[in-house]
Amino acid sequence: MQVAKDSVVLFHYRLYLEDSQEAFQDSFNNEPVAALIGAGNIIPGVEEAMMGQEAGAELDVTIPPEKGYGPRNPELFMRLPKKYFQQPAKLKPGMVTTLQTKEGPRQVIVVKIGMSVVDVDANPILAGTTLRFEMKIVEVRESTETERQHGHAHGPGGHEHG
Repeated sequence: MQVAKDSVVLFHYRLYLEDSQEAFQDSFNNEPVAALIGAGNIIPGVEEAMMGQEAGAELDVTIPPEKGYGPRNPELFMRLPKKYFQQPAKLKPGMVTTLQTKEGPRQVIVVKIGMSVVDVDANPILAGTTLRFEMKIVEVRESTETERQHGHAHGPGGHEHG
């Protein structure tokens, strides 16, 4: 079976940033990742590279920011009062911390710390970065009606409802 919209793909990947030779993330020593194609579970560039492939395919794909986590958005650089941070005294520039927002928890990168405010970057950590993925497709199968309704793969490598 070929990878197509609404299929479930189990795959391993190794992610490299820009021109780095060192893997940023590597799933080969764990269970394969499961994704429902077309549901937005994985970045567009990875999904596009998988389309039409079959189990056993090995891919090496370079993905520009536009098909990855997007370009950096200057509007997501913010200055916030320290009171919004749980432990402001422990913050350091470059540190990733989580803020509670109306939409739920959001990871931000601390850019600068002032007397009463903290400058943060709320862009996705890999926004603006060219990515290279080495991938191996382990299995391709049809999705179930429940998976399509829930918008993600179930079972090994996917999400379980308990």
